[in-house]
Amino acid sequence: MAINYICPLLAVQDMEKSKKFYTELLEQELEIDHGANVSFKAGFAIHDARHYQELLRESSPIKTDVKKNFMELYFESDDLEGIQDKLESDNVRFVHKITEQPWGQRVMRFYDPDDYIIEVGEPLDIVVKRFASQGLAIKEISERSSMPVEFVEMVLGQK
Repeated sequence: MAINYICPLLAVQDMEKSKKFYTELLEQELEIDHGANVSFKAGFAIHDARHYQELLRESSPIKTDVKKNFMELYFESDDLEGIQDKLESDNVRFVHKITEQPWGQRVMRFYDPDDYIIEVGEPLDIVVKRFASQGLAIKEISERSSMPVEFVEMVLGQK
């Protein structure tokens, strides 16, 4: 018997608000919309919290006022500045705006309508190319980015 992992599922308070957030602001494409449960082509789903609670047969309400800082959904984009501008114009609350991580990747983190953390980072091949444009050698890029030398060589067309 095999158990196949499918996707993370976030329980949300307002399906329409959350669908709009993910489809319009984060430009995620719907895969299946069952009304109370929506799957996105990127491999995650949202579920109406009240309906989800019924499925769990929970008599006490799901705690929705808890900060959800124990997990995040991670996305990548080569246009961090454009995304940050778009989020700012929609008054999205940021955990932090674009910042560089210890391995050199630039990322931002913000909250969705239910206070789940969303991270958008630049793809790691862009990090490698940025370091190369700064004059770092392959071994230095590997050490700085924590990427294997083989990956750095592949990105730079050296292999």
